[in-house]
Amino acid sequence: MVDTCHAAGVKIYVDAVINHMAGGDSTGKGVAGTGFSHYSYPAVPYTDADFHHCGKNGNDDIVHYEDRSEAQNCELSDLADLKTEAASVRTKVAGYLNSLTALGVDGFRVDAAKHMPAADLQAIYGQLTGSPYIYQEVIEGAASEPAPEEYTPLGDVTEFRYGDRVSAAFRDGQLSGLQTLASSMRLPSGDAIAFIDNHDTQRNGSRPVLNYKDGTNYRLAEAFMIAYPYGVPQVMSGYEFSSYDQGPPSSADGTTKATDCSSGWVCEHRERTTANMVGLRNAAAGTGLTNWWSNGSSQIAFGRGDKAYVAFNRSGTALTRTFATGLPAGTYCDVMSGDVTSGTCTGTTVSVDGSGNAATTVPANGVVALHVNARVDAAVACAVSFASTTETTWGQNVFVVGSVPALGSWDPARAVPLSSASYPVWTGTVDLAPGQPVEYKYVKKEGDSVIWESDPNRSFTVPSDTPCALNITDSWR
Repeated sequence: MVDTCHAAGVKIYVDAVINHMAGGDSTGKGVAGTGFSHYSYPAVPYTDADFHHCGKNGNDDIVHYEDRSEAQNCELSDLADLKTEAASVRTKVAGYLNSLTALGVDGFRVDAAKHMPAADLQAIYGQLTGSPYIYQEVIEGAASEPAPEEYTPLGDVTEFRYGDRVSAAFRDGQLSGLQTLASSMRLPSGDAIAFIDNHDTQRNGSRPVLNYKDGTNYRLAEAFMIAYPYGVPQVMSGYEFSSYDQGPPSSADGTTKATDCSSGWVCEHRERTTANMVGLRNAAAGTGLTNWWSNGSSQIAFGRGDKAYVAFNRSGTALTRTFATGLPAGTYCDVMSGDVTSGTCTGTTVSVDGSGNAATTVPANGVVALHVNARVDAAVACAVSFASTTETTWGQNVFVVGSVPALGSWDPARAVPLSSASYPVWTGTVDLAPGQPVEYKYVKKEGDSVIWESDPNRSFTVPSDTPCALNITDSWR
C-alpha cells in the first residue's frame, strides 16, 4: 500500500494509538476486592505492571477530566491505560512506530495525546528513526486540563475550534466574520491541524459540526478550509452511517465492500469542492490572505496574494459583481465548474484585466475559484512531456522538480511524480507557459529520503507556439 501510494504522490500517516490498549478486563479476572482489572497482552508483551491502576471512581475510569492526574493516569472509556512513563513501555511504543517507518510510512497521528504527559511523548519521539511528520490529537478542555499548547513543541496539534466556527458560519449563512478566523483560533497557524469534521466529531454529537449529511453547506465549508490560509487542512473521507458504532458497508457474507465510492462509501475527498481546491491551495502556497471582500453577511471573497482568488455565496440568489482579485491579467478556468484539459476549460472561464479586476457570477450557494495554474490563455498552453530513463531500487520513485511553480519551485515535496509504467523510462506531462525558461532536475524518493540528480541543472525554454507540445527525453544513471 505504501509503495503504491508513494508512486501516486500520496503520503501515508498512521493513526497511532499508544495511550491505551483494548477496553474491558483482558484476563477476565478482576483484582479481588477492588473491582479493578488485571491486564495481559502476551503478543507485545505487556503485563499488568505496564498499566496504570489509578484507584479512582470504582473502575479506574476517568471521570474528572479537569483533574490532570486522573486524565493522564486513569482509563479513557475503560481502555487499559499504558504506563508511558515506564522505560519498557516507551521502548515498545517506539519500536512499533519505527517498524512502520521501516515500511515507508511518512508519519503519525498520535491518538489521545492529551492523556499522556508531553514529557512521555517527547521521550518516545526521541527514540524514533528518521524524521516522521507527527500531529497529535489534543481536545481543548477546562483551564486545568492538559492544554494543546503543551504539545506544539513536539509536533502539530488538532485545532477543534476550527470545525465549530466554520461549521456555524456556513450552517447559518453568516460568513463575513471568517475574515478574522485565524486570530480566533487557540493555536497559531504553524502548529495547527484544521478540519471541519473527523471520525469522532461527525458521529458523537459532542460538537455542532457539519458532515457529509449537510450536503452543500458541508462541501462549501470544506472548500473554504482548503482555500483559507490557516493550519494544515485535514479532509474527512468515509462512508454513510446512521448510528454511532456503525461500521463500513458490508456484503452479505459480512466482509467489507470494496472502497469504490459507491454502495455506501461517501468518498468526500472526490467532491469538486475538495479535489479541485487542493490544486488552488498548492498554487497559493506561501501566500497570505489578501483582497478580502464581504457583503456583511452571506457573501465573501478573498485572494491568496497574486496566486489565487475565491468567492463564496451562501445566499439563495446568484451574486454578480466585479472583484479585485490581485491576479495577473489572463483568462482563468473556474475550477469549481470545470477542469483544465489540454489547455482548455471544461467549465466557466473568467477574464482578469490588467488591474487584476474580474467580473463574474457566483452561483447561489456556490463558489468560484481561480488560480494561476488554471489559466487557459496563451500563458499556459504548452504540454511538456518528460521521459527519463532512470534505474531505481525497490521502493524508489522518480519525480521531476524545477524552477517554476508547476514543477514545485525546487521544493521536492511538491515535485511532479512520474509514472513507472514503461520502466526503466519514467514519464509524465506538465502544462507550462510558452516562451518560459525552465531549469529542472530529477529526484528519487523513498520514504523521507530524497536523492537529487547531480549538478548542473537541466534546462530548456518552452516553445512560444500556441498551442504547443514539447517532448523531453533524458537519461539519469
